[in-house]
Amino acid sequence: MNCDYLLIHYGELSTKGNNRREFISILTRNVKRALSGLSVEVNGRRDHIYVKLNGQKEGEEAVKRLLCVPGIIKISPGYECGKDVEELAEFGAKLILDSGKKTFKVEASRADKGYPLDSYGVCRLIADRALKEGKGLSVDLHHPELTLRVQVREGCCYLSTGSIKGLGGYPLGSIGKATMLLSGGIDSPVAAYSLLRRGIKIECVHFASPPYTSEAVIDKLKDILYLLTPYQSDIRLDVVPFTKIQEAIYEHVPEPYCITIMRRMMVRIAAKLAASRGSLAIASGESIGQVASQTLESMQVINEVTSFPFLRPLCVSDKVDVIDKAKEIGTFDISIRPFEDCCTIFKPRHPKTKPDLAHCLRYEALFDYEKMIEEAINGISPIFVSR
Repeated sequence: MNCDYLLIHYGELSTKGNNRREFISILTRNVKRALSGLSVEVNGRRDHIYVKLNGQKEGEEAVKRLLCVPGIIKISPGYECGKDVEELAEFGAKLILDSGKKTFKVEASRADKGYPLDSYGVCRLIADRALKEGKGLSVDLHHPELTLRVQVREGCCYLSTGSIKGLGGYPLGSIGKATMLLSGGIDSPVAAYSLLRRGIKIECVHFASPPYTSEAVIDKLKDILYLLTPYQSDIRLDVVPFTKIQEAIYEHVPEPYCITIMRRMMVRIAAKLAASRGSLAIASGESIGQVASQTLESMQVINEVTSFPFLRPLCVSDKVDVIDKAKEIGTFDISIRPFEDCCTIFKPRHPKTKPDLAHCLRYEALFDYEKMIEEAINGISPIFVSR
């Protein structure tokens, strides 16, 4: 990528009103962190972030990293040239001619209002030179093959001929943090990615039931989280020992209600962790109707155990779309490794699709789950995954 700079454009930050400055500050920090180790200069400005590059390889690596930074709507590689009228005309025309496109238009803006040409004059200057020096070229203001954008600023002129779509969403950390229930299947990693893209930091919780579940599941989770570290560089995973709770459930609770009670216990634990670690929400990879236990009635009964907002980013997604996204972000092949988690090991044959809350409370009263929850939390083994 042979260019002088990258212009990073914001998306929905323009809707943030008085918080706009804070959002831009967070995004600028995140961009600097993403580009650490590269010899680039990063400057946050009101309407974009400017990244000064140092060579072609730096530009390619910078774009690769920036495509994983939430809050960026597009990246425009560009060039600098002096403000001399003749130099600007020659440089702009060369960019048009070198593109090989047959139709073009020029768009211009001036931050330097003292420049001798207005915006229309800049457009006309470059277009006339390109038409004079090129053969078969024509201006098309409505459907051009190439759009050359020119910004006349105080020190120099910036020119760009295209943009690369960014991740979108909000800057990571600007929306808060959520405690993510991570099973290791296809859905929960995609849900975690969706939260990150939206600017929500994550801390993950996994419920392990040895000896029924394998230690290989933990390796699988670490591999999944490593693929998410380009979006959040450090991710905490709390592995909760869940065997005693799960055995108590299947000893005291009728089989159709086991999944509902199990998930209520998981959410209770997640809520305690969220409260102690500053999370503002709990999240999972559940999708409405995907399995018998993921009905609205079931979700309502599960949600009853906590006052935390419960985020389900995939709740209305089709499975095929989730699979496509998992393949896109690279987690699919890891997720389908044949290691079962506690949800699949103890899966009932006929789970209750419309559980009754009164029945749940009666079954939960049959064993001392609060003590078991405290023991499980005290037995957590945290794992930290970083790039």
